[in-house]
Amino acid sequence: MKYIVKYLLLSTVFFVLMSGCDKKDTVTYAVNGNAPVLSSSVTKIAAIAADSLNTALVLKWTDPKYATTDSTVKYVIQIDSSGRNFSQAVSFTVVGSLIDSFTAGQLNNILLGFNFNFNVAYNVDVRVMSSYSNNNELLTSNTVTISMTPYVTPPVVTPPSQVVLQPADVSSVVGTGLFLVGAASQGGWSNPVPVPTQQFYQKDSVTYVGVFNLIGGNQYLLLPFNGSWNYKYAVSNVTAPGIAAGTGGQFGFYSNTTPSNYTNNIPAPAASGWYTITVDFQHGIYTVVPYTSTFPTNLYIVGSATADGWNNSNPPVNPVFTQLDAARFQVTMPLIGGGQYLLLPVAGSWANKYAVANANVPSSGGSFGYNLSTNFNGPATSGTYTITANFYDLTFTVK
Repeated sequence: MKYIVKYLLLSTVFFVLMSGCDKKDTVTYAVNGNAPVLSSSVTKIAAIAADSLNTALVLKWTDPKYATTDSTVKYVIQIDSSGRNFSQAVSFTVVGSLIDSFTAGQLNNILLGFNFNFNVAYNVDVRVMSSYSNNNELLTSNTVTISMTPYVTPPVVTPPSQVVLQPADVSSVVGTGLFLVGAASQGGWSNPVPVPTQQFYQKDSVTYVGVFNLIGGNQYLLLPFNGSWNYKYAVSNVTAPGIAAGTGGQFGFYSNTTPSNYTNNIPAPAASGWYTITVDFQHGIYTVVPYTSTFPTNLYIVGSATADGWNNSNPPVNPVFTQLDAARFQVTMPLIGGGQYLLLPVAGSWANKYAVANANVPSSGGSFGYNLSTNFNGPATSGTYTITANFYDLTFTVK
């Protein structure tokens, strides 16, 4: 009997001791974590230059609850143009925080890095990837899409449209824009220069491009006013590797009223030939690369979409394209709905042509090339249309 009493006493003591212990909280961490959920403060960003230092975007995400100290968890924010599956994403790393922010200036630099055009809205995808500090257990959040519009920041070099023409020079100027002049050009140092062959195409407010037949081993200048020598774009260091080789480099502006160190002619490539010149006033950089297609002297149209059909005559019956500048040709003419056409560099000859790669290229525009195999699709409806062929990037539009 005494053994039973003893057993009961021990059981009672054990129960009391156990009931007096504090109950521990349930562990909320998951060894492998949970994918973070991302949210954005905005769905649309259209900032201006004055907003550059202001916060434009705040990103927040939920705690992945890894089995580790929160302050050591690593998060990588990825930003990319929509539709690329983050294949060209710009990344930012955050450690131990569930929030990050970006100024309008930071975002604008990212957008311009994607070669987005100024003042055009683009969809941009954003996501966050979490992991342990050693990159283990990588988890990816949902994707948030935001409409973002890049803005123009003050360019490094004053573009032609912002150069102030002095009253005394008005009488000598016969054109404004950007023009090529020099011994490396077909027109030599004659000023005014021949247009449109030596006039650049203005791609946007700070970028000018053109395709030129350069004479190797010579030099040239860029002029904002055709006919005047008092304003020019030039280089300061002709021994810089890219500049000396004729492939490009830093350039600047010089005038009688705003003198600078940019006083030297620009060296052309050593070899004569066709080159694409891109002048970037935003960054103060120009580039010169060989032109890989064939630039026409003239441009003609023939095909069932035209009134004269496939009659390839010389002289041509159809209207001839007008060259606008050192990149574009254009014609406005009636087109017959449902027809097709080709563009020819030589009237009366089928030896060479400009065409499209396949029948899926829409009639409204797209890419074309030299001696491709498929006719252009004409508009579905008959009417008068303007066809513009851009030989800088080999694209066309029909409106």
